[in-house]
Amino acid sequence: MTDPTDAVRDRALSLPSAELPAYIYDLAALRAHAAAVRACLPERVELYYAAKANPEPEILAALSPYVDGYEVASGGELAHVAEAVPGRPLAFGGPGKTPDEIVAALELGVERFHVESEYELHMLAELARQVRPDDRVGVLPRLNLPVAADSLAASSLAMGGRPSPFGLDPDQADTVMSLLTDGTYPQLELKGVHAHLASGLGAQEQVAVAGSIVDRSVRLAERHGVRPAEVNVGGGMTVDYAAPDERFDWAAYGTGLARLLARHPDLTLRVEPGRALTAYCGWYVTEVLDVKPSHGEEFAVVRGGTHHLRTPATKGHDQPCTLLGVEDWPHPWARPVSQGELVTFVGQLCTPKDVLARHVPVSALRAGDRAAFGLAGAYAWNISHHDFLMHPHPGFHFIDAPDFADTPQAPSDAAPSPGRASQT
Repeated sequence: MTDPTDAVRDRALSLPSAELPAYIYDLAALRAHAAAVRACLPERVELYYAAKANPEPEILAALSPYVDGYEVASGGELAHVAEAVPGRPLAFGGPGKTPDEIVAALELGVERFHVESEYELHMLAELARQVRPDDRVGVLPRLNLPVAADSLAASSLAMGGRPSPFGLDPDQADTVMSLLTDGTYPQLELKGVHAHLASGLGAQEQVAVAGSIVDRSVRLAERHGVRPAEVNVGGGMTVDYAAPDERFDWAAYGTGLARLLARHPDLTLRVEPGRALTAYCGWYVTEVLDVKPSHGEEFAVVRGGTHHLRTPATKGHDQPCTLLGVEDWPHPWARPVSQGELVTFVGQLCTPKDVLARHVPVSALRAGDRAAFGLAGAYAWNISHHDFLMHPHPGFHFIDAPDFADTPQAPSDAAPSPGRASQT
């Protein structure tokens, strides 16, 4: 469902115009979805949340009962997540880690490092020797594994299986595995293998890629006389903005992973979804400022735009949109009304790329009505170019069910976003 929940709709219509645009998150819906995902996964599958998708402290805290840990990909994310959900397991990934970031991760007791290159392995080994001399630091080399030519064809974004800055080239894999198994670096402990190859795959494609990753990882480890205890197969479960009511089939995915695990009874799998966990819990709500014709088409100009919600412009898709009628018109001048049946929603920026949704079916859309753009719970505000043209930042509202009123929330100083509102 991409239409606003009742709670979101009520909040969207209750906000004064001056408090729009606003991001509204339904934490009860997020919890229900996360619980359903967790229930679909076999016992030996660990669920980590990729914090890059949406790092709002309230989102991180709401997911905490349902995930085994969090994946972070920068020193900033590391510090932020550690403060928002203290004491939870963290995995540190991403290319280009700096020495300072690795030191910070070591000092925080990060349990898993996803090593992206031979150079990074050498750096981590030396820093681990200095910072945690009495520990063995867990390592999962990230591999850019070769895969069948057509296995990633359906992906929206490929990070592996081709030339890429992500992970180790297959020709370097044996060198790194030797360094982790021949005693060169006793301060490091080989935990297994990590390989996140693509985003935007359906359940069956994800299972097939996971199987290929596991088979290749096991063979690589066995060449060095060990068995991997863990294989991290990444995230990238599809979220389809063009067909928003078609969800990733978590039940089929869990069944496929169960079959894979049956062939490897001593193995733990880890998955790291981000967008597929949180996208459906968030809406970007705004007000229609003007409705105008242009060369046979109609445009609705809304408060805000793609400087708040960047994904439609960067991905070239139309953000799912629900219209919320507002009867009150407080101004003495005439109220613009659409004349046709299709309207393109654009923002306030001085660029033709500021398009949120094209050719949306409408009936008598008016200035003053509101638009709620769904699937805005991931890769939305946090990847947008907030200050272009210096428009105001949106507000942030986190709606919770009464049953969860006592759920621990992030500390008030955990890097809050501007315009943050209290929960209901």
